[in-house]
Parts: sequence; structure tokens; C-alpha cells
Amino acid sequence: MIDRSVLRDRATEEAFRLAWYGSRHLPESSVRSIFMIAADQIYRRNGASVDRLRKNLARVRPDYSAEQLEQITRAGINSYMRYWMEAFRLPSWTIEQIRERFYLDNTEMLDQAVASGTGVIMVPGHLANWDSAGAWAADRYGGLATVAERLKPEGLFTQFLEYRRTLGIDVLPLGEADVVRSLARTLQRGGMVALLGDRDLGGNGVEVDFLGGRATLPAGPALLSVLTGAPVLPIGLWYDGPRLRGHVYEPIVATPGEDRSTQIPAMTQKLAVSLGQAIYEHPQDWHMMQRVWL
Repeated sequence: MIDRSVLRDRATEEAFRLAWYGSRHLPESSVRSIFMIAADQIYRRNGASVDRLRKNLARVRPDYSAEQLEQITRAGINSYMRYWMEAFRLPSWTIEQIRERFYLDNTEMLDQAVASGTGVIMVPGHLANWDSAGAWAADRYGGLATVAERLKPEGLFTQFLEYRRTLGIDVLPLGEADVVRSLARTLQRGGMVALLGDRDLGGNGVEVDFLGGRATLPAGPALLSVLTGAPVLPIGLWYDGPRLRGHVYEPIVATPGEDRSTQIPAMTQKLAVSLGQAIYEHPQDWHMMQRVWL
């Protein structure tokens, strides 16, 4: 007799395969309508994820009235489903479409960091479509490496690995023993690393002041910078009509010879300020449906 959990895992894997296939072969307008209808249903059900998003957004924008908070929560669900719609369609986009649909402010800061040969650590948050921004960067700079949370079932995780690798993104599973070493080697070769910086998935992050409250953010970006000398560049992302927009914040650079135990918390706090500003300015595109603050 087949275990129910096995059947459930298979169903999940097949559902995602169907979504990737169907989303790429249907007209974009039809796919968009389907995902926006789904977004409306998710918001109306008001489940635990929607409630968590609402509470997170209330922390981000305490100045909002109850009505404004509901508007931004609903917009957040729409933005989240737009991300999924684009993720399923992204492997079928041409390089020209990826370039046309993304505009990055301060691109010269990223260009200069890459040209310096030290490697670059890009740190966006869970904002808008970070996969599309990654595909743009992989095209412009010849690839990048990142880390991804290991999903269950395993077949679903494999699908996401294949998906991101089609975009020119080399994905390392979170938790593997040599992840930091592998990322450091990429940077030492002058390569690019992208790490989401607004959620402490490993549970061993640095406590910082984040949008007015105490939270832990991942120490990885600062640690890699200290180990390799590569600058950390916070990236803000948001949707602007049909396009994805981005902004590069001032680089955060490790000081050679300074004690690691003081540098990493200080650098992570600077990162929290930049990402916090990006989230504050575009809260509707922050797809954070997990607990953040302590």
C-alpha cells in the first residue's frame, strides 16, 4: 500500500510541472487572469499566511490606517501571485525580454564592483521578482551563484534547481557543509553571489534593529565579505507597471584586519537599514509571510 505522504508529494510535484508547462504555453493575458483570480481567492480566505503578511506589513508601516493596511495586504497578495506567474513563465522569456522588463538604478555601481575583480555579493530581499533580477544579472555579468532552502518533497526542490539553472544561476542547497567555501571560491574568482538578506533561514543569524524592531538577519553576506574582501551591495526591487525596477544601495565593505566578531554585526546592521528602506518604500512587493521579528 502506497503511503499517503508519497501520493501527496507526487501530486505536488506534478502540479508544479503542470503549472510550469501550462503557464509557458498559454497566452500571457490568460495566465495573468488566472493568477489574479487565485490572488483574490487567497486574500478572501484570509488564512494564516495572509494574516502573517498583514502583521508584518503593520510593523513596516505603523503609520497606515486599518483601511490602508488592508489595501496594502491585498496588493501584497497580488504581487506575490504575480511573482509566481512570472516564475512559471520566466524560462520561456528571451534574453531580450529579460533585459527589457528590468531597469536597475545605479547600475554603474554594480558594474564598477564587478570590474574591480574582487567579486560582488548582491543582497536583495523577498521583493517583487528576485529571480528575474537574477536572470538579468546572470546575463549581464556571465552567471551568478546563490543558495536556496531545500524544499520538500525532494522532486519539487529538483524542479527549482533546474528552473534557476536555466536562468544562468548556480544554486547550492542551504545547509550543505561546503556552501560558504564554494561561495567564497566564486567570489575569489571575481564572480557574483546573490543572497536573500531579509530572512534568517538558518536560525543562526545576527540580531539587528530592523524596521523599528529586533530581528535576526543572515550573517552570510557579511561573513563572505570579511573572508574575501568582496563588497556587499543591497538591492531593492519593486514592480512598476509592467516592468520590474531595482535600486542599488551604497556598498558595504569589510575593513581588512578588523575583528570579525565586531565587523559582521556592524555590516549586517547596515544591510538591515538598506533593505528596511527598500521594504518601507515598496511594502506591497514584500512577499514575507513568515515571522520576522523576535
